[in-house]
Amino acid sequence: MTLAQRIAEAETALHDLMTGKAVVEVVDQNGERVRYSVANRQALVAYLQSLKAELAAEVAGTAPVRGPLRFWW
Repeated sequence: MTLAQRIAEAETALHDLMTGKAVVEVVDQNGERVRYSVANRQALVAYLQSLKAELAAEVAGTAPVRGPLRFWW
């Protein structure tokens, strides 16, 4: 799933939540399903903002380069 698709899905979930659906479900970047309800609307808003920030960094060319995990002793 692309970043743009995840943003669209999160925006749809937020819209559904704000227009009266009691619970919405989003698939996050790891493929895990996360359920949001009115009680944790702020968590969904924060998730959406983080996706948009990631997209902005990607477009600006400042996205962090992720390489293999290395441990330094």
